[in-house]
This record gives sequence, C-alpha cells and structure tokens, in this order.
Amino acid sequence: MSTDMKFLVVDDFSTMRRIVRGLLKEIGYNNCDEAEDGVEALSMLKVAKYDFVVSDINMPNMTGFELLKAIKEDPNLKHLPVLMVTAEARKEDIVLAAQSGAAGYIVKPFTKATLEEKVLKIMQKLAAAA
Repeated sequence: MSTDMKFLVVDDFSTMRRIVRGLLKEIGYNNCDEAEDGVEALSMLKVAKYDFVVSDINMPNMTGFELLKAIKEDPNLKHLPVLMVTAEARKEDIVLAAQSGAAGYIVKPFTKATLEEKVLKIMQKLAAAA
C-alpha cells in the first residue's frame, strides 16, 4: 500500500479537517490538503493531482453530494475514490452516496481504526479493479 498517496479532506469545520488529517497521519498518510467546501475542493482537484477525497456531506456553497457528482462527471477526476463523511447515518444518504459513485461512507464521530479500515477497503477494491 502506497503511503505517498495525496488526500484532499473537505469539511466546512476546520476542527474536523484537522481531526481527519491527524488520523490519516497516524495511519501513515502524510500528504494531505484541506478544502473548506466543495467549490474550493473542486478547483483544487482541477489544478493538482490527488489520489483520494474524504468529504463531508453537509457543507455550505456546495454539498458533499454536489462535489461527488461534479467529480464523477469530470473525465479527469471520475476515477477518484470519494469517502463520504456525515454526522447522520440516514438511510437515504447512504443509498444516494452509493448511487452517486461514492467509494464509501463513514459516520462521525469515527475512530482511527474505522477510517483506516474504510480507506484500506477502498484501496483494495480499486487495486482489484485496475
């Protein structure tokens, strides 16, 4: 598993971004950028190369679902795995995330173990599909 993967963490709360970033670092992923909403994330994704997106669902300006849709509609970005993060485990959100092409779904608050397991699972799926 490559630890030089570049992550983009998208959340409108800086504290949450810092937590996710800290957990990724503990897992061994040190290459991490942050965006405070989907609009910022999308512009960053268009200019730099990322390997993995961890995005909150409820954000101002552009929600996680809108960001996911934009990523999946862009031929240059659609291969990117997007892990959705939310505070509420609503069934319709989980279904929508899956239908929209999210690689996975995680509910706040989550532990390092949960995040690591999700990221690993997604990476294994991608490796198998490649």
